[in-house]
Amino acid sequence: MVGTMVALPPFIRPTRMTKRSARPAGRQPAGDEVVLDAPDDRLSPSLVGAGRGEYRAAADLLATTRAGAEWENHDRYARRLAAFARSRPEWFEAWRTNASEDPGALLVGAQLAVDRAWPSPARAELLREVSPQITAAARADDRDPVPWRIALDHARGSRAGHRYFEQLWEAAVRRAPHHYGCHVAALRYLATFRRGSHGACFDFAERAAQDAPADSPVQALPARAAFGYLTDGRGPEVARARLHTAADRAIALSARFPAADPWPAEIRNKLLYVLMRLDRWEDARDQLRLIGPYATSFPWERFSEDPLGHFLRLREHLLTAASPTPPAGLIPVSPDRVGEHGGHAGAGDH
Repeated sequence: MVGTMVALPPFIRPTRMTKRSARPAGRQPAGDEVVLDAPDDRLSPSLVGAGRGEYRAAADLLATTRAGAEWENHDRYARRLAAFARSRPEWFEAWRTNASEDPGALLVGAQLAVDRAWPSPARAELLREVSPQITAAARADDRDPVPWRIALDHARGSRAGHRYFEQLWEAAVRRAPHHYGCHVAALRYLATFRRGSHGACFDFAERAAQDAPADSPVQALPARAAFGYLTDGRGPEVARARLHTAADRAIALSARFPAADPWPAEIRNKLLYVLMRLDRWEDARDQLRLIGPYATSFPWERFSEDPLGHFLRLREHLLTAASPTPPAGLIPVSPDRVGEHGGHAGAGDH
């Protein structure tokens, strides 16, 4: 990559879609209205075009978000397009063939390469071959922090050392000091290589949130650390007050976004889990109303092969059960399917 990635250490080289509709405040959609991982109104045309084998809408979308320095959207859209290309690669191969130097194509290609290598037992070895693609994406636009987020995920999967990871981190935050994806990547690296050190994860997340603007997704980073602690089942205990403070930060952030909107859906879905584990049932119901019809695979895929069904069962219980405490297994303390990476086949679950 530009700067530090050019000189890689030797061990690293070589659903259904629906249109958004207005709903009366407080009305909960019926179960068959809930959608999983719904794209927003800007991403939908790109996915529809890709489904037809066309790449122009995707290229335009990434060019627009890059030109406007909309780095959070730029990152989310690149990840979603790469995920689509894993199952439907024809449109992306056409893009890469016809516009091989397009920064958007290089970015999606780097993300796709990391995602493809990630599930393999030979992950570390395969990821070493991916580094040139990340380098190319970074060189395509030196302002863009997203290739550096991919590099941070790559470093975790490659089991890179702390010093090298810190070099990547410094390069990432120079480009976007409060980029949420880069912060999640750093938090996950810390959790992976300092197992059980939840205090260090909270220290990092809380400092980042304190430094970030009130409307930055980084305000949800302590709740992400709380989620990691609550699903780990090992290591020293974290003070209950610290977990509640993390949840409160994420609640305040959630309140800044419109209800029933796909953009903050993943933050709200993770927060819902944390609130239920903290027995904050009224707050959980409030988040459920804000989530509306927008369920997300993460975190529910960490507890079930059917993430949408799991969400719907939780939702039904919260809305109708006489007792707030869910039945055994509905909110597991430690998910059976969790590993170093979690439930996603790709490298990041933000």
